[in-house]
Formats: sequence, structure tokens, C-alpha cells
Amino acid sequence: MPSFQSRLLLVTDRHQTKGRSLISILQGVLNVGSPAIQLRARDLSATDLLELTREVQRFTSQRDSQLVVNDRIDVALSLDEVGVHLRSNSLPVNVARRLLGPQRLLGVSAHSMDEAMRAEGEGADYVVLGPVYDTPSKQAFGSPLGLSKLEEICRVVRVPIIGIGGITVDRARDVRRAGAFGVAVITAILGADDVKEATRALLDELSTVS
Repeated sequence: MPSFQSRLLLVTDRHQTKGRSLISILQGVLNVGSPAIQLRARDLSATDLLELTREVQRFTSQRDSQLVVNDRIDVALSLDEVGVHLRSNSLPVNVARRLLGPQRLLGVSAHSMDEAMRAEGEGADYVVLGPVYDTPSKQAFGSPLGLSKLEEICRVVRVPIIGIGGITVDRARDVRRAGAFGVAVITAILGADDVKEATRALLDELSTVS
């Protein structure tokens, strides 16, 4: 089974880039470090998403950065070494694992202890858990879990937990200290005026917690 490698996961959203191209932002990010990239583009057709994924992979492969595509197992299987990230209401993890095989990275979004435990039991390699803090993009998933609940879940679930929701540079260390393997961000990087500096600051902060 593959292992999740980076303390930082960047979740993409082409509509939150302040008018800049996603590719140019990812180039800047990957010039600084090797965060994992979760390519999320629900509005694209399979053909367009495949082309975008292929273009992004040219950069991630140069930096040994792990790349997963949201939900689209068909797109992932069209390319080498691309994994899949499942929403909490996607295909069951064990079904996705059978389709993907044992060597591709498979992650799952979870919003509770039960969902995180189920994802682990069915074969997920990592769990993106949240929202940890209040954030507009995650309000549909209920109230923030908070650090105490995050810590409780991290004590029980053995696969890497990646905290998401309202993560900033100042909060990244607290999330790691609560037991999370790392953090996932969207606007903290995509919405930054200087994406290189934002990426560097997050990576530096995450590296301070052993």
C-alpha cells in the first residue's frame, strides 16, 4: 500500500486563484517544495480533466509530489501513478480500491470519527478530516470539529489524518500538535498574493513539529 508523504496537501480550485492560471500557481508552489496535490475540478468533462491532470503531472513528477484527482477513477487509471481522492459520499472505499489496485494512493474525506474509522477499515491510505475550524467552503458539513475532537480521532485512526477547514499558517502547528499528520489548504495558497511565500511559510511551520 502506498503511503502519504507530504505534511501539506494543496486542494485545487480554479475559481479561487484571483484570475491567475492554476498551472502557473502550481508551478510556483512546486518550485518551493513538494506538497501533495489534490486536483479538484468537478465542472470539467472527463476529456478536459484528463488533459489538465496530464499537464499538472508533468510538474508533480519532476518534484516527486503525489497527485490525486477528485473522484474520477477513470481519469486516474488513464495515467501512471495518479491516485484518487473520494468525497465522503462517493463510491465505497473498498470498491474504489478494487478498481485502482494496491499501488495507487487512495484518500477519503471524512467529517466524523465514524467516517474516518470506516475509511481506514475499508482500505484508505489517508483521511482528510474536517472542518477543523469554521470556513465558508466547509459549512455544508456541519460545525467545526475543533482541536479536541481532532485529537481524539487521531488517537484512534492509524492512517495519516490530514486536517482541513480554516487552516492558516498560524493554525497549522496546532493541528499537527493535535496529532494530525498534516494539513490541507485551498485559499491559504490559491488566494495568496505570493503563492511561493505562502507555500514556504506553511511548509516551514509544519516542519517545526516532530
